[in-house]
Amino acid sequence: MSRPASRAKVSVRAIAALAFAAVVVVAFDQVAKALVVANLPYGTPVPILGGALQFLYVRNPGAAFSFAVNMTWVFSIISAAVVVAIIIYSRRIRSMWWAVVLGMLLGGALGNLIDRLFREPGFGRGHVVDFISTPWMMPAIYNVADSFICISMVVFVLLVILGVNLDGSRAVSAKRAAQADTAEPLDGGAAFSAPAADAAAPAADAASPAADVAEPERASRPAQHDRRDALGHDAT
Repeated sequence: MSRPASRAKVSVRAIAALAFAAVVVVAFDQVAKALVVANLPYGTPVPILGGALQFLYVRNPGAAFSFAVNMTWVFSIISAAVVVAIIIYSRRIRSMWWAVVLGMLLGGALGNLIDRLFREPGFGRGHVVDFISTPWMMPAIYNVADSFICISMVVFVLLVILGVNLDGSRAVSAKRAAQADTAEPLDGGAAFSAPAADAAAPAADAASPAADVAEPERASRPAQHDRRDALGHDAT
């Protein structure tokens, strides 16, 4: 027995959009990190927009935004698991919004995973290059991959709140479904009109014999009237 078409069909456009978003994020992240390593002094703030935005080159052995600095291996495994999960679920995506969101998340995870796998001090223990500092917003230092991860998670939450599914359909809330059920019957009221019509049919059938009896009586009255006229005419 063949599977349903909705499960078997894979959206090439959605997968292409996801892959494109991931490649753009990874390329942007790795190029920016290469420029920072080649040109910025380590640990020295470089003002870009005064105190609002600074470039501060540091190496982070922990998670995003310089958290959990002593758990490099753990976050390498988590990043790899996220990448594998997104690749597996990409076959179910039909929505372009979800494709772009998961593509940004995939690109961010890959950008930091590349650092952890191939940068010093060793494979799986590499330190992630961070360089973006916004002291007015948060004390942590982050990079391009971290930024896209945060953006993708914000849009992720918005899509869930709006009820947009992976296949692009909209989820109907229970409240709206209940309102739709009470507002109009599914069969357009035919189920309620049919019994009324059935009940009216016997009444019409019962009324028809009386009408049939009354009709000969009305037909006979002109004959009686004509007979009186004839008698009266003869009498005169």
